Amino acid sequence: MASTGNVSTPLQQPPISTSAQVGIAILSLAFLLGFPGNLFVVWSVLCRVKKRSVTCLLVLNLAMADAFVLLSAPLFLRYLAGGRGWEFGSATCKLVHYLSSVNMYVSIYLICLMSMDRWLAVSRPFVSQRMRTKRSLLVLLLGVWVLAFLLSLPMPFYRSNLEIPMGNGRTVYHCVLYHWKSIPHQVFQYLFETIMGCIVPFSLISTCYSSVICRLQGAMFQSRGKGSRLILLIISAFAVFWLPYHIVNIIQVAGLLQNSDSVINAAKTARPNVTAFAYFSSAINPVLYVFAGSSHIRMAGFSFMGRLLEATNSESRSTSVFSRGRSSSSPDESSVLHTMSVKFGKTFKSKSKERSSSVAGGEANEPELKTLATVEQDE
Repeated sequence: MASTGNVSTPLQQPPISTSAQVGIAILSLAFLLGFPGNLFVVWSVLCRVKKRSVTCLLVLNLAMADAFVLLSAPLFLRYLAGGRGWEFGSATCKLVHYLSSVNMYVSIYLICLMSMDRWLAVSRPFVSQRMRTKRSLLVLLLGVWVLAFLLSLPMPFYRSNLEIPMGNGRTVYHCVLYHWKSIPHQVFQYLFETIMGCIVPFSLISTCYSSVICRLQGAMFQSRGKGSRLILLIISAFAVFWLPYHIVNIIQVAGLLQNSDSVINAAKTARPNVTAFAYFSSAINPVLYVFAGSSHIRMAGFSFMGRLLEATNSESRSTSVFSRGRSSSSPDESSVLHTMSVKFGKTFKSKSKERSSSVAGGEANEPELKTLATVEQDE
């Protein structure tokens, strides 16, 4: 069709590259699997869990962050499949990448909180119980979100919607990384992301879980609980999906510092696919919850997620009873021992009285403490 005035002939859409096709496949699967999956997790926590543990509330925030960032998937799919560049303006270009960066930091630092909570519960049970309050948790969650928004501030400065000529007088806009051809700016961004989004948090996570494992190996109570397994699954998934992205960051920094064009080009070639792969981490957690809660699916149906998260609450209560049982001066000990005596009948009580009449007062509590330890171990 001929063109007159401002009406132009429609241009033929260029073929989609292999790299773009891989990105489209990853993003499509992430959105179709992750967005409804994370909404299901949010619904389960809000509607199916009566008593929410610390782990449960951290999982809720993680699911909300993942669901929110997955809303940008249709924009990226249009960008990759449309063949017309970025059609949504410079502000949207900066905003969606900023929110993706926020999601990365929120996710990893929520996982840090999970690891620290597990470490405190095992190594500092009394401190853990004092800190397990709604006010403390809300302050920590607010701190994580504020920290994530602050750490992500460099991202919009290094994203621009640039006009790129395509030949035949045609130009398209592309939402790309832009550092004003400055090597220090590139080194700063990639090192900052890797240090604050990988090295620092994973060092903290490794320290916490190394301490937990060492203490559990030598402790009388070695019940790891479903909460620990669930957290380890989340940590492993985050590492698998984000480590390639940070490795590419390190490769590109090495190329920039050595002024090696081949290394820089290799990193630039790999970056779109590892970025899409990291984006998929927002969709994988609901799948992990299905595997972790598979034993509850037959009995609870769609409420299995609530059962799984309620198990983390019962584990917290078990830790609390254990910490009280270890303190002979705790005011709750008498009520716990009384409950145990009712549970095991009058024999327990009579034996305690006979022992107390024949031995000193400090030795009279030994059968009760042993029985309490046995019950706790069974739980």
